[in-house]
Amino acid sequence: MLMPAPDSALLKRRGEFLNALRAIVPGEGVIDDHASLAAYECDALLAYRQRPMLVVLPETVEQVSQVLAYCHQVGLKVVPRGSGTSLSGGALPLEDGIVLALGKFNRILEVDLANRCVVVQPGVTNASVTDAVSDKGFYYAPDPSSQIICSIGGNVAENSGGVHCLKYGMTSNNILGVELVLMDGSILRLGGKHLDPQALDLLGLICGSEGLLGVVTEVTVRVLRSPETQRALLLGFADVESAGACVADIIAKGLIPAAMEIMDKTAIHAAESFVHAGYPLDVEALLLVELDGPPVEVDHFVDMVSATGRKFGAVSTRLSNSEAERKKFWAGRKAAFPAIGQISPDYYCVDGTIPRRMLPRALREIAELSEIFGLKVANVFHAGDGNLHPLILYNADLQGELERAEAFGAAILKLCVELGGVLTGEHGVGVEKRDLMEVQFTQTDLDQQQRLKCAFDPDGLLNPGKVFPTLHRCAEQGRVHVHRGEMRFPDVERF
Repeated sequence: MLMPAPDSALLKRRGEFLNALRAIVPGEGVIDDHASLAAYECDALLAYRQRPMLVVLPETVEQVSQVLAYCHQVGLKVVPRGSGTSLSGGALPLEDGIVLALGKFNRILEVDLANRCVVVQPGVTNASVTDAVSDKGFYYAPDPSSQIICSIGGNVAENSGGVHCLKYGMTSNNILGVELVLMDGSILRLGGKHLDPQALDLLGLICGSEGLLGVVTEVTVRVLRSPETQRALLLGFADVESAGACVADIIAKGLIPAAMEIMDKTAIHAAESFVHAGYPLDVEALLLVELDGPPVEVDHFVDMVSATGRKFGAVSTRLSNSEAERKKFWAGRKAAFPAIGQISPDYYCVDGTIPRRMLPRALREIAELSEIFGLKVANVFHAGDGNLHPLILYNADLQGELERAEAFGAAILKLCVELGGVLTGEHGVGVEKRDLMEVQFTQTDLDQQQRLKCAFDPDGLLNPGKVFPTLHRCAEQGRVHVHRGEMRFPDVERF
């Protein structure tokens, strides 16, 4: 994995940049000492590290606008950063660029339950949104496993999901509007409190754009009424393939549970040791299904899922009998990633998506790849929508194991595409999958995507080196411009 070579001319101007940025964000708003910069040298993709030239911590939208306008003027690259929980290297810094860290944008600005929405700054954590409205009987549906720390701005950048995305959708299905600052300092508002876009669906373009198009400074999220009843069902199977086949059959029956997750034996044992959730330890796979809604409906759906489990050979069934027990079941699943840290010094989390009907084949072939690469794998994934998260276990201190783990991960992602799926479900492309983009997309596809990038950031200063396997000058793509918040397409016929 290679990042763009640093620009020595920019590095020589570090002092000039430092003084100018401190004039915009005074006090402790700019970090420049070598030791403090270490805290920003990577995100949750820990294998790659690079200390930035400077870190800027703005507190107001006006400061963000002025910082970006200045960087645009002098040609200084900018990497936006939220909580730093990205697993794809989306916030990996550049040696000749700044990190624009939005941790101080951490306020809930408005709770508007009449319109069933909450307006937040991007540094507000995912779980905090639900905490702000739960006493009124509402909640925010997307719930990544890192929800107690991951920020809404980062969720928008990566289009994050979570265990309940099967029924309630990803971040893109649960945001109504954003405030966005472009690279030239222009401030845009897209969407609002209304459900449908007034014109082009630019909000859909921004969600999942990985910090390449602009810096989000405000988000309006949709909140939902809390379900009357929630029950969680644990189904144990003698093999992972049967659990996968059960998932496909449940969906084929027309039933959409709130969530369906699968864990294999390695993940089950690690999570149980870590959380003591009450998981069965004598099964090869565990299917965790949650049903929600009116009590009568939930009872009926529980019977349907239980019967389907028996049809596919479930050897154990356990239903939550209290809210505390339901939360305990989920605590094990959501702690699966850190739990794996107890059994392996390092792990590499893969994120790819396949059609549900291909789950049995995918799991079988991942097991075969594990033998080929000589590395163990723990499977934890959002089975309901086919979003796989195999955790490849390795030891970075052993020469060549990181490279082998990455090669194993690339093979899994290529398999996902081969089976009719895609390279990412919710973790984004970043630098991790950047050089695999040509496996899924043609050069024509990538050129079209880069033209959109150029429409928002003509000089390629926002998060360069991410997503695209090759960098092109915008002039090569039929250069497009953003001027005073209005997009103009000189070569519109090329789009």
